Amino acid sequence: MIFEKQDNTTIVYQEDISLGKFLENLEGAYPKIKSDHIIVNLFSFSKLTANDLLEFLKLSNSHRKAKKSFVVVTDKVTYDEAPDEICVVPTLQEAKDVIEMEEIERDLEL
Repeated sequence: MIFEKQDNTTIVYQEDISLGKFLENLEGAYPKIKSDHIIVNLFSFSKLTANDLLEFLKLSNSHRKAKKSFVVVTDKVTYDEAPDEICVVPTLQEAKDVIEMEEIERDLEL
């Protein structure tokens, strides 16, 4: 598992591992990154479905309750296919944009 910290955001990458093992590793490392906004980059996974993204729901919900952003990046599942509870975007730049917008919303208490 690879962590790339940029300001108050951590981007999480994974190479050559199953989605289940990736999620297990992410949950294990979560205490180290829980104070950051999190971008989960899933580009290394060649096959993903909307159901696969549901595996991140519990972690996403708890992170968002702490008033931090949790964004999944993949082009394998479209925005329309993704569960409404999980923020999914096709590029890293869009993930950074979402975090910026969510920070503004939190600052304005929207």
